[in-house]
Amino acid sequence: MKLLIVAATEAEIGPFLEDRENAGADAAAEVLITGVGMVATTYALTKHLQACKYDLVLQVGIGGSFDKSIEPGSLVFVNSDRYGDLGAEDHDNYIDIFEMGLMDKDSHPHSKGMLTNPISPVCEHITLPKTNGLTVNTVSGNERTIQQRTDRYGCAVESMEGAAFHYVCLREGIAFAQVRAISNYVTPRDKSQWRMQDAISNLNKWLAVFAAEAAQRP
Repeated sequence: MKLLIVAATEAEIGPFLEDRENAGADAAAEVLITGVGMVATTYALTKHLQACKYDLVLQVGIGGSFDKSIEPGSLVFVNSDRYGDLGAEDHDNYIDIFEMGLMDKDSHPHSKGMLTNPISPVCEHITLPKTNGLTVNTVSGNERTIQQRTDRYGCAVESMEGAAFHYVCLREGIAFAQVRAISNYVTPRDKSQWRMQDAISNLNKWLAVFAAEAAQRP
């Protein structure tokens, strides 16, 4: 299997990069560091996919969770993602890009405003719990924003790149998967409660195994 591993920052997959020679994935896996956010992800991934083809594009990274049933440090497979702050404010109300009439919620590759992974057979080996994601330019950090996004979207995982990744892969017609390690619950910002190192460690252990196994698949 020809695999492309995509991450926003080197820090998120640092242990994997350091141990890559022993991971058994060198011949089959490539790594693309896109930079943080939707704009950087869209540019870097689109440009890369114009030159190279893969059996699977795997985005890995850290994320926050709105869902208190998801334990910090654990991993999830984000099978659908959507925009969390693409729209306009109307006094105290938020109007998303679809409600504004600037984009049809079912225009390709969207479906009811979401960017949903059709789950290619090459993703069958990812046995992590499936959940839904919300992608934002500004990470939620106050009660009002958190409540507004929870009520409107009901998504479990928040990131800054997921929707862009889904959008590009769907437009390019390539098999993809987004895997996130949960570093914290989405609450008013308090880094003392985050489990960043646990999340990074668990993500990289999983990635090393997955990449090594992918290298053995046709």
